[in-house]
Amino acid sequence: MVLSGKRMVVGGVAALLLLSGSAAMAAGDIAAGRAKAAMCMSCHGAQGISAVPTYPNLAGQKEAYLVKALHEFKDGTRKNATMNAMVASLSDKDIDNLAAYFSSLKPGNCK
Repeated sequence: MVLSGKRMVVGGVAALLLLSGSAAMAAGDIAAGRAKAAMCMSCHGAQGISAVPTYPNLAGQKEAYLVKALHEFKDGTRKNATMNAMVASLSDKDIDNLAAYFSSLKPGNCK
């Protein structure tokens, strides 16, 4: 009986982690991100696929990764003069929205 109780607790914790992860992933507004993404398109492409080999593709990147990267550019943890300047005026909500938008794009479907 004790073992099944532990399984229930572990299962409950796992369910909470999954739900909290889903909530975090749903934080951004894709439509608002699309509207804000114009400033990103000259380097990262209209659909998040860059034509320049040294600029990364953003389409299909994981939302949490994009949020983390943008915050690191904003706080100076990641150093890139262009990106540091581009994200300086973004709010946390802007970052969430941009990440939601670019993660929603599918690299294979962008033309």
